[in-house]
Amino acid sequence: MDNEKIVREFIAAWSNLDVDELVAYFTEDGVYHNMPTEPVIGQEALRGFIGAFIASWEKTDWEILNLVCDGDLVVVERVDRTIAARKPVDLPCCGVFEMRDGKIAVWRDYFDMTTYVSALS
Repeated sequence: MDNEKIVREFIAAWSNLDVDELVAYFTEDGVYHNMPTEPVIGQEALRGFIGAFIASWEKTDWEILNLVCDGDLVVVERVDRTIAARKPVDLPCCGVFEMRDGKIAVWRDYFDMTTYVSALS
């Protein structure tokens, strides 16, 4: 399976809100660096981190605006449309994925935290 297809499937999988499914896309030592926060390293830490921030989510659908793939590097510009704590949040993001053997080794996500927090207040 090619890296573009894997990342597209990963993005679509967020709509299931299934932490174990999402973590399975990462290597054992996978890193998620949600840029306003510290990086999270390893599947167990990822499970806790992702589980905590989707706990209040009722629904999410991520729209891909642009996707560029070059070997093991995939860059995705998207809008994450989420209902969290009964409030709609439309969050423009850019994700940079470094792939290894069909898994996400590193994911860096860039977005404006104020946009997210303001929508929830």
